[in-house]
Amino acid sequence: MKRILLIVLAFIACAGALAWGFKKEIILFLVTRADRPAIAEYAPVAWQQGPAQATLPAGERPPNIIFILVDDLGINDLSTFGGGVAGGRVPTPNIDALAARGANFTNAYSGTGTCAPSRAMLLTGRYPTRTGFEFTPTPNGMGRIVTMFANEDTRGRPKVGFDRKAAATLPDFEDQGLPGSEVTIAEMLKDEGYHTAHIGKWHLGNSGEFHPNAQGFDESLNMTGLLHLPADDPEVVNARVDSDPIDKFLWARGDFSTSYNGGAKFAPGGYLADYWTEESLKVIEANKHQPFFLYLAHWGVHTPLQATKEDYDAVGDIGSHRLRVYAAMLRALDRSVGQIVAKLEEEGLAENTIIVFSSDNGGPGYIDLAGINDPYRGWKLSLFEGGIRVPMFVSWPARIPAGTVIDTPVAHIDVTPTLAEAAGADLPTGVEIDGRSLLPLAQGTGGLARPDDALFWQSGYYRVVRAGDWKLQVDGKQGKSWLFDLGKDPTESTNLAASEPEKLAELQALLERHHANARAPLYASTSDIPVAIDKTGAEQLTAGDEIVWWPN
Repeated sequence: MKRILLIVLAFIACAGALAWGFKKEIILFLVTRADRPAIAEYAPVAWQQGPAQATLPAGERPPNIIFILVDDLGINDLSTFGGGVAGGRVPTPNIDALAARGANFTNAYSGTGTCAPSRAMLLTGRYPTRTGFEFTPTPNGMGRIVTMFANEDTRGRPKVGFDRKAAATLPDFEDQGLPGSEVTIAEMLKDEGYHTAHIGKWHLGNSGEFHPNAQGFDESLNMTGLLHLPADDPEVVNARVDSDPIDKFLWARGDFSTSYNGGAKFAPGGYLADYWTEESLKVIEANKHQPFFLYLAHWGVHTPLQATKEDYDAVGDIGSHRLRVYAAMLRALDRSVGQIVAKLEEEGLAENTIIVFSSDNGGPGYIDLAGINDPYRGWKLSLFEGGIRVPMFVSWPARIPAGTVIDTPVAHIDVTPTLAEAAGADLPTGVEIDGRSLLPLAQGTGGLARPDDALFWQSGYYRVVRAGDWKLQVDGKQGKSWLFDLGKDPTESTNLAASEPEKLAELQALLERHHANARAPLYASTSDIPVAIDKTGAEQLTAGDEIVWWPN
């Protein structure tokens, strides 16, 4: 009996030691398996059908509007700018053609260095200083899990900070959203008789007043999972990023699901980029006889990196497996743009349809693919040019000359007033809109009058202003400033903060005025993340390497 007891105790001790050795993986499993509702089988969406016949010819109606937003795209991923994945071996011909058929804003910026606040600025034309929507909501448990794995191997970086008390004050992920009191471009267009449809990622809250249907969209096919295809699908090629703690969470937590108008989750009808494109074509078909606004928010090329075997084979052997999967994802997005343009042409809608194409922010360093933001420094989760330089193309064949190239700095806050003016929609009364319409620039009829010629970015204590060609970045955590003359130094290589004190003071004053009466953030920041400016997430930092701190 004594021997049996010893064996049992030894087994318990071994099991305990084994569990301790894999405690992070066990916590990851438990956290990501909690609160996972069932997912129904695929079912076709019964899109609302517009009028069977038009009351006016397509060219005499207000313009149709399609806004295509991709996720985490590096500015150098597009062959439009002379780059392209793998040194241009994987071109983007359909996106390039879209850029060439209208206005290419070559100095375009996202709203910030992460996705959700950029989306809020796109849809409202307002800075976080007015809306309070400043940080990116993350799924329940993600901050804790990512911090745990990140601090296991810092690769020479300071450790990620995680505030458990602040995290405990946050509402559920579904309830962290853009307030219903904010007026979106969808609401403005709906008031003008537009049919409004959202397809894809939302990330501005999924319950009550935050849901797309409550923010002006008649219909919403909303992304509710994190996978582009099931990980074991016979048609998928996966590429995990072992060095990235975010990637670990996404694979563990992710499912393959969507929902229509807030209903139950169900499985999408194929690889997300293709499925959402096919559904977009159905929306165009259903509403071809009336003005419509389609907001197509792709999940690609965001991690988890997944492509179809067809696209993976098509791009060929261009280097690492991860780069090849990434390139294949981009190929699917490029195909999406081509199919949408082709559908508009088929229906006789191309001339009087506005298509806007952009990305929510720059490419991330944590996927360990160097060069995606070249020639700019920095990544997503920073406000260096690499984190916020994005493509912005506006095509409107009836009103914007093909081949228009505009170097004036513009940003996501300008999208809402631009689309409102194009549609003849009134901006909301009593609401301060920070953006400016880009139509005069695009049509060659005028300039862009912006107070102090200034654009602003922020994430907590990390604040940035660009005024004219001068750009000031202030990282309040480490008390460091970077001042650049982008006219002479567009890649931010020479910090002039010490040698240009007058210009430094001038831009500091602009930042202070911008934040003087700012609204407090709606939701607390819980994490402090060190981001290497010049190295990918997998690279070891050495003495002299610069970092910024990103609060979220």
